[in-house]
Amino acid sequence: MKKISYFLVAVFISIGFQVKAHEGMWIPMLLRQNFAEMQRMGLKLTPEQIYSVNHSSLKDAIAGLSNSPNPQGFFCTSEIVSSQGLLFTNHHCGFESVQKHSSVKHDYLKDGFWAMSQKEELPNKGLTASILVRMADVTDSIVPKLSDTMSRQQRSAIAMPIISRLKKANSENGKYNVVIKPYFEGNKYYMLVYIVYRDVRLVGAPPSSIGKFGGDTDNWMWPRQTGDFTIFRIYTAPDGSPATYSEKNIPLKPKYHLPISLNGIKEGDFAMVWGFPGSTNRYMTAPELEFRMEHYFPPLIEAFGKKLEVWKKHMNANPDVQIKYASNYAMIANSWKYFIGQMRGVKKQHVVAKKAAFDKRFAQWVSESPERQAKYGDALKDMTDAFAAESKTIEPLIYASITGAQGAELLGFAQKYSGIEGLLKQAKETKDKAQKAKKMERAKKMASAMEEKLQKSYKDYDMATDRDVFAAMTKMFFEKVPENLHPEYLDKMVKKYKNNFDAFASYVFEKSHFSTEAKAKAFLANPTLKEIEKDPAFILSQAYMAKLMDASSGYRAASGKLAEGKRLFMEGIMQMEPHKAFYPDANSTLRYSYGKVEGYYPQDGIHDLFQTHLYGVMQKEDSTNPEFIVPKKLKELYEKKDYGPYGQDGKQDVNFLTTNDITGGNSGSPVINGNGELIGLAFDGNWEAMSGDIAYIPKLQRTIVVDIRYILFVIDKYAGDTRLIDEMTLHKAMPQPDRVEAATTPAAVPGK
Repeated sequence: MKKISYFLVAVFISIGFQVKAHEGMWIPMLLRQNFAEMQRMGLKLTPEQIYSVNHSSLKDAIAGLSNSPNPQGFFCTSEIVSSQGLLFTNHHCGFESVQKHSSVKHDYLKDGFWAMSQKEELPNKGLTASILVRMADVTDSIVPKLSDTMSRQQRSAIAMPIISRLKKANSENGKYNVVIKPYFEGNKYYMLVYIVYRDVRLVGAPPSSIGKFGGDTDNWMWPRQTGDFTIFRIYTAPDGSPATYSEKNIPLKPKYHLPISLNGIKEGDFAMVWGFPGSTNRYMTAPELEFRMEHYFPPLIEAFGKKLEVWKKHMNANPDVQIKYASNYAMIANSWKYFIGQMRGVKKQHVVAKKAAFDKRFAQWVSESPERQAKYGDALKDMTDAFAAESKTIEPLIYASITGAQGAELLGFAQKYSGIEGLLKQAKETKDKAQKAKKMERAKKMASAMEEKLQKSYKDYDMATDRDVFAAMTKMFFEKVPENLHPEYLDKMVKKYKNNFDAFASYVFEKSHFSTEAKAKAFLANPTLKEIEKDPAFILSQAYMAKLMDASSGYRAASGKLAEGKRLFMEGIMQMEPHKAFYPDANSTLRYSYGKVEGYYPQDGIHDLFQTHLYGVMQKEDSTNPEFIVPKKLKELYEKKDYGPYGQDGKQDVNFLTTNDITGGNSGSPVINGNGELIGLAFDGNWEAMSGDIAYIPKLQRTIVVDIRYILFVIDKYAGDTRLIDEMTLHKAMPQPDRVEAATTPAAVPGK
C-alpha cells in the first residue's frame, strides 16, 4: 500500500461520522477507550503490556521506516522480531533498498537476497528506523494561545515558537527526535518522542516472484498469494546508542520483540494492527469529495498512466532498465491504480450523497442555536467556496507539475545547477576583482561537490528511456496546460519542430550538458555562465518552475479560509455528537486498530474466503507472464509438501483477511493476535473497498495479510537461512485431546 509523495498528491478519507465496527486508527496513549471491547473480542493482554512509558511493552517493537535522520513521518512500518534487532516489513517497503544493491550481475530483485551471516548483511545509507519512546497531549500548551479570529498565518506564527520550545525541551540535547503534530484539524496537538536508529541493514528478501507474486494485476485484489516481506536488522554503537554505519556496530538489543505464533488462524480470531498510517481525511465534506473526483484524480491518473506506459516499454526491452526503474515504477503504479480504485469505489458506494446528507445534518444542528451559528455558521460555506475556487486552478497545476517540472529526470538534473548559475551570474555582474574571484571560487567548489555525487545521481538513469518520457510528458503539458502557463521557450521550440515532440526531445538530449554522466562531469570541470544559460534542459527547467510558482500562488489564494473552515467543522461535529468516540485522521504517527479475521461478500452470490494457500500460487502460474512466474524450488517444496512446522493439514497457508482499518504507511505493520503474538504482516487493502480511505465500509473493508508461517517457510525451507529462525521466539501450542478419559482423583471421574 505504499503511496507516492508527489506535488500536491495526498490521499483522502470517509463518510458519515458514526464510528462503525472495527473502524478507526486510534491513539496509543488513549488505549483504554477501546480496551473493554477489545477484551470482549479476544485480547488477553493488559493495557500496560501494550503501551507503557515506564516499562517495556508491545509498542517498543514497532518501528517506522524513513529516509530521513529526523523523520516527521514514515513511508512504511516494521516490527522487531528477535532479541538481536531483526526487523520484518513488506517486500514493497524494502524494494528500493534491494534495488539499490542490485545489478544485472547480482539481480536481487529477480533472485532474492539472503545474508547467511551478520557479516553479509548490507548497509542502506539514509534508511532509518524510529521507535516511539512516549507521547503526550500538549494541546493546553498551544490551543489556549489561539483564537477563532486569527488567520491561519497568525495561528501558525503563535503556535510554531511554542512547538519549537517543546521540541527542544524534550529532545534531551538531540538524543530524541521530537515531533509535534496537529490532530483533529488543529483542535488538538500531540507530542511524539522517538529514538531514531540510523544503521539499518538488509538481511533477506525473497525473489519478486514470491515477494511480488501477482504484480500489478493482483495489486489491491483478493484472493492473493503474495509473500510480501523483507527482512532488515537494526544496528547500534557498542554502547547501544543510535549510530551511523560502522563495522564496529552491534545488533540492537531491543526493549521488546514480538513473539511469533505457529498456531495458525481461524475465522473470527481477534486481530490487532500497529503502525504508522500515512494520511486520511475521514471528515471530508461533500464539496471537497466532488472536487477531488472531478478535478483532482483525473489528471493524476492520465499523467501517471502515460509515464508508466513509457517506462514499461523500455523496462520490458532491457533487463538493465528493468532494474533501474523497478522501484519508481512500482511506487507510481501503486498510486495510479489506487486513484482509479478510489474513483470507482466512491461512485459504487454513493459516498458523495452520504456525505452531503451528513453536511445537511450538521447545517441543521448549527442553525438550531445562535451561539452555534456565530461559531460554526461559516464553516461549510468557507470550505465550499474554497473548493469551488480551487477547481479552477488545480488541473493545470497538476499537469504542470507532473508533466513539466517533474516530467523527465533530465529536467530535475538541470534544476540542480541553478545554484552554480546564480553564482556565475553574480560573478559576471560584480566589478570588484576580489569579490568576483571569491564568487568564482564558490562556484568551483559547488561544482566539485556536485561532481562527487554524479555517479549516484546517474546510477539508475537511462537516457533513452528518459528521452521518450520527455517527449510524452512535454506533449501532454503542451496540450493540457493553458497557454498562459506555457514557457515562451516551449512554444518557440514546438513551433520550430512543427509539433514533433520526438524531434524536440532528441534536440534537448543531444544539446544538454546534463543528459549523461560524462557530459555533466565535463561541464562541472569548467562551468561557464554562457554554456548553462543556453542549455535547453536548464532553460526549460527554470521556465517550468517559474510558471509552476505562478500557478501555485493562484491555487493558494483560492484556498481562502479552507483550513479554518475545516478546523471549525471538525470541532463542530465533535460538539454535535459529544458521546461518540472520535479518532483523528491518520497523520503518519503511531496508531492501532483492532478487528478480526474474516472473509467477505464482494458482490451478490459470491463469498470470498478469509484465507489462501500455496496451491493457489500453482493455480495462477503462467510462465509467459512475469507477474505469475513460480520459482522452481517453490514448486518442488509444494510437490513434496515439505512445509516443515509451518504447514497445517497438508497445506501451506499464504495470505488471510482481517477487518482492521489501515491505510498507506501501514504497509509492513504487524498483525497481532489476542495473546500478543505476531500472526502476519499487513500489506494491502481490497479493490471493492477502495473508497475506504474516504469511507470505512464494514461489510467490504478488509486488510490483506501475509501469514507469518508463510514468511518463516520461505526463510527456512526456500532460502535455508535457518539462523534467522533460530533467533526468533516461536510459540506453538501443544495439541489437546478432545475429552479427558481419566482423572487424578475419584471425585473427578464421571459416574463416581
